[in-house]
Amino acid sequence: MKQRIDGVTPPYEPETDRALHRWMPPGVAREPLMLFKVLERHPELASRMRVLGAGLLVHGRLGDADRELVIARVAARSGCAYEWGVHMATYAETAGLTPEQVTLTAIGTPDDPAWSARQTALLGAVDELHATARVSDAVWSGLREHLDEQEVLELLVLAGWYRTIAYVANGARIEEEPWALALPGVPGAPGV
Repeated sequence: MKQRIDGVTPPYEPETDRALHRWMPPGVAREPLMLFKVLERHPELASRMRVLGAGLLVHGRLGDADRELVIARVAARSGCAYEWGVHMATYAETAGLTPEQVTLTAIGTPDDPAWSARQTALLGAVDELHATARVSDAVWSGLREHLDEQEVLELLVLAGWYRTIAYVANGARIEEEPWALALPGVPGAPGV
């Protein structure tokens, strides 16, 4: 399927170039992501989105392992091969996710033995939020065994934020980055 909104293309205007590089983590030599190039078609919206996205990715209270597990699960549950592939190629190893766990973020269940009790609680929360836009008392209690109040609030925002990103990437049919991992399972129905 053809991408519905083309990203900005080089040579970039100076402000566009600065904006694209603000999206990318420091020291990354890769070309800015297509998602960012598409968002820069609406610079005012992109600048507002960048603040929250960077805050969650770089300055959050959740550790890398928790954050990337939540992002991967939200992307997989949303059938967003683009975001899942980018994050798993870029962050899975540094977040401590094993190759088996990377696959299980897409096709596994929260009670799989590969997950710790903390990971099970996070995955259960993401799955409930995805299915119902709510968290049951039982899942909330499980979360609170592992996360403090601020971390739970951040998890709720993080899951919602990446659902929004999935809407953008899927709705605009943003083409996958050539270096990204392929989402296991059937896109849109990852088997969970």
